[in-house]
Amino acid sequence: VSLAAAKAAAEAKGVPLYQHFADLAGNTEKLVLPVPCFNVINGGSHAGNKLAFQEYFIIPVGAKTFKEAVQIGSECYHTLKGIIKKKYGGDATLIGDEGGFAPPCDATQGVELIMEAIEKAGFKDVCKIGMDVAASEFKVEGQDCYDLGTWYAEADKTPELKMTGAQLSDFYASLCEKYPLITIEDPFDQDDWATWKSFTERVGGPSQVVGDDLTVTNVTRVQKAIDEKSCNALLLKVNQIGTVTESIDAVKMCKASGWGVMCSHRSGETEDTTIADFLVWL
Repeated sequence: VSLAAAKAAAEAKGVPLYQHFADLAGNTEKLVLPVPCFNVINGGSHAGNKLAFQEYFIIPVGAKTFKEAVQIGSECYHTLKGIIKKKYGGDATLIGDEGGFAPPCDATQGVELIMEAIEKAGFKDVCKIGMDVAASEFKVEGQDCYDLGTWYAEADKTPELKMTGAQLSDFYASLCEKYPLITIEDPFDQDDWATWKSFTERVGGPSQVVGDDLTVTNVTRVQKAIDEKSCNALLLKVNQIGTVTESIDAVKMCKASGWGVMCSHRSGETEDTTIADFLVWL
């Protein structure tokens, strides 16, 4: 209803929908398109492979225009398909819930595959990478334990796949040191506030630690994350918080605290493109 009302208001004003959103937010600055993140490898509950981490992104931060960024993302995606097919066979190029490939790789190999694709496509100096770990999906209930072998076959599970929050934090930090990993979403369980905070203190300068399951675009949880310095960026899902007004309030709260904001669809939602207009005013 909120989105429908916004569309009707934009039509009545005779302005593009993105401009109406900007007006509602009081944004008078020049509007620009964001840097897109291309979800190219799927794992966790979004695929049928053994990969614990849910999504891996290619982020063409060096693109001069949005059009160029889309071209770079597309070329890297198709290059990645060829690499995966050669290494794992044709079945590994089947896609997961979010349109990324679902190779039978582990967490580190997922990063290595993307880096190989970026370099082979000729965009090593243009692209960075990101991950949506969705760690709540493989957190062992009632324990300080994250089981990266959750989706492994029983015969392939090993003790080193189980990590404490501190060990998992070390693992992420090592990836950040070795690869151009600039955004990590939901690296820990949604209620593991202490580990979130310590990790953000550790890598939150050069890297973006994004709260999705942690905040669920809820202003109360967002404020708690701001107060406790649990992360430094928000994943905004407009249809999760419920209304355009609440979404704008959440974004303003984050920006006032120096946070970054990423805008995302939700798994399984429709092909409605309204969020493409909404994110322009950000």
